Amino acid sequence: MSDPERPRILIADDEPLYLKTTGQLLHKAGYDCVCVSDANTAIEKLQTGEFDLILSDLSMPGNLKLELLHEGRRNWPHIPLIVVTGVPSLPSAIESIRLGITDYLLKPVKYEDLLVSVRRALSLPSPKSNQPSLKEPVQNRELASQFPSIVGCSEPMLEVLDIIDRIAETNTNILITGESGTGKEVVAQAIHQHSHRSKERLQIIDCTAIPESLFESVLFGHAKGAFTGAIKDQVGLLTLSHRGTAFFDEIGELPAASQSKLLRVIQESSFTPVGKNVVESIDTRFICATNRDLELEVSAGRFRRDLFYRLGVIHIELPPLRERGEDVVLLADHFLKQSGADNELPLHFSLEVLDCFRDYSWPGNIRELRNVIERAVALSRSEVIELTDLPEALRTKGAAGGSPSVDVATGSREEVLESAEYSYLTSLLKKYEGNISQAAQQAGLSRQGLHKLLKKHCISASDYRP
Repeated sequence: MSDPERPRILIADDEPLYLKTTGQLLHKAGYDCVCVSDANTAIEKLQTGEFDLILSDLSMPGNLKLELLHEGRRNWPHIPLIVVTGVPSLPSAIESIRLGITDYLLKPVKYEDLLVSVRRALSLPSPKSNQPSLKEPVQNRELASQFPSIVGCSEPMLEVLDIIDRIAETNTNILITGESGTGKEVVAQAIHQHSHRSKERLQIIDCTAIPESLFESVLFGHAKGAFTGAIKDQVGLLTLSHRGTAFFDEIGELPAASQSKLLRVIQESSFTPVGKNVVESIDTRFICATNRDLELEVSAGRFRRDLFYRLGVIHIELPPLRERGEDVVLLADHFLKQSGADNELPLHFSLEVLDCFRDYSWPGNIRELRNVIERAVALSRSEVIELTDLPEALRTKGAAGGSPSVDVATGSREEVLESAEYSYLTSLLKKYEGNISQAAQQAGLSRQGLHKLLKKHCISASDYRP
């Protein structure tokens, strides 16, 4: 007989052992549990009884099209819903989040983690009161004001903000992709700041900066004397991210051996520091970013498929700046205020400059725009930023690929030379995939000389790396 004072949980899963043990463990923790093995029975139980929480598998009879999730959100929106699945997929994860689930957990899930998720779900306000309507299009411009660090209100960015708003409070791992310079780290920071982990650290881990031989030491820490040069105990970056968020930037650059070690940490939520015999447990959310197409990397055998699925439960694709419409003007104004904060008179753009910003394709995205604004502020002799304050490559209003073109018959000698130099530099970087040493050797320049030219034209070599 159920106790009216105990929260009542409906557990739906077609794995008999998991269903039995989970029900017993949650019962011991103070919950009344009703266990069913298919979605149809779960819906019948919801129609005839009162429940405080639904704990559901995805891959089970009657739920091939996520019927239980859809019925649950439509008919019982006040009941929080936690998904626990051993077969994660990007479409099902995105649909689950879109429907307003409370959490998305991957099997095998530790009982302690499940219990934390259950307690948190039961303590949250009713989803009916804080979830946006699924039938309404993303038109709420107030959403942008909730994320002041992310500048923009174009439709592509509002869709991104809507996803961030829905997933920030979950523990779901997130993969952020997009071209170089689109603001992936800024998005990761916004997710962390709006999560229940915001009071703890967002630990940034640059995968390109960690030598493969030092991967375990840097991430897991090491004991004094563990290897030559280990003169004292060292805390690893993952330990610093405990109860917070670990942001792996450029995850696509991680070597294969390091990928397997990271996968084990994510699966087991624990690791052993180098030179120690004690296993250290962590409670960390993983957010990763890359400008590579990881699905292609998986197909090519350069990235582990199982790690890809573990990291990319939710996938956020950031749009390039050229697809964000008037956001380019908003961002330009934002960077102008930052760069010109020390000026006696407030700076502003001429109409010609704003038109130029709109026409340019911005191959370097937001990073390139910021560099252009900083350069213009430094060169400007008045409170108005004019076309003459912009790089020649930008003034010529490049074509879709970002390469400027100047009519030899009508352009000045300086404009034609500037255009040719820009085209030559970008062609070099494309040929050598952003490798500065090889490009400089081909051009007969020193690395320093090539860097100087790239800076002159606001070209970033990283934008041409695979």
